[in-house]
Amino acid sequence: MTDATANLALPYLLAAQAQKHVTHNEALQRLDALVQLVIAGTPSSPPADAAEGECYWPTAPAAGEWTGKEGRLAFRQDGAWIFIAPRAGWRAFDLQRGRLVIFSGGAWIDLPLPPDAIVETLGVNTAADGYNRLAVAADASLFSHAGHGHQVKINKAATADTASLLFQSGWQGRAEMGLAGSDAFAIKVSPDGGTWTTALAISPSGVVEMTGRPAVRASLAASTFTPADGSHTGFDDIHVVQGGFALGPALGSGHGHALTVPATGIYQVSISADLLSSSGHEIALSVNGTTSVATIRGPALSAETLQSVTALTWFSAGDELSLRHGGSAALQFGYGRTELSAVMI
Repeated sequence: MTDATANLALPYLLAAQAQKHVTHNEALQRLDALVQLVIAGTPSSPPADAAEGECYWPTAPAAGEWTGKEGRLAFRQDGAWIFIAPRAGWRAFDLQRGRLVIFSGGAWIDLPLPPDAIVETLGVNTAADGYNRLAVAADASLFSHAGHGHQVKINKAATADTASLLFQSGWQGRAEMGLAGSDAFAIKVSPDGGTWTTALAISPSGVVEMTGRPAVRASLAASTFTPADGSHTGFDDIHVVQGGFALGPALGSGHGHALTVPATGIYQVSISADLLSSSGHEIALSVNGTTSVATIRGPALSAETLQSVTALTWFSAGDELSLRHGGSAALQFGYGRTELSAVMI
């Protein structure tokens, strides 16, 4: 028979032993330390204000009275330190982190979950709740393969529900992609989390729509006249529009309004001109009344002729577009006649 128990190393009282109370009290000390074990902290040297009965886990390199005691529990008992080596499987409450831990592999680790655990909420470095049942606070999240590919699946109950990824800034939505309220895949953006614009939508049959992409087809009201050399004509009618193109201020010539560009970017523009006659002409797309970005030029004409020009150009949001006329030419204005088309690319 050994002198101590197998698990907690509690000393036995031996036959005919003198001062049995000493051995008995030593066993009570160990029981008081190990039963309902609570680890108060993990310093590397004894705290000066350690309270009676407190337990610590010395971290390397241990100093002072703990020198050489790394890997053992340090208990404050009767004004002194006693050291006990834990065994695999011992459990304790980590007071600093507020959680149960288990001793394994020479360290105190969090209790492992059962193999097929089902939890109602799970928070990783943050608190989960009844709505956000899984919450993660980290610099990144990794979903990796197990030897082949990897899919992340988001499933919704019905067509009118939402299955999407929402991107936020300051807890306000700024972009969303997925099936939002329909079975069409969409990418939406918002400046404030309240007003949303669909930048791209793909129907279940694969049709792609970009309703926020600036595009326009505009003309002056149907009429026939010869603009004065150096004068500008604008637009009265918008026949096709999306993305924010709009009629701006009336031109000083009295012929239509400037067309206001809604967004900065590269545009493909096309000018069509229905010339009834000409003694030599020039028709240019004018930006803010000064810069010409696409020009139709032609010699004298005596019969009706359709001419056009297409160009790529850069517009800034708020630019005002009009047609500047040079030379002398009689034009037929209106839809399908003299008009402007523009689309952001």
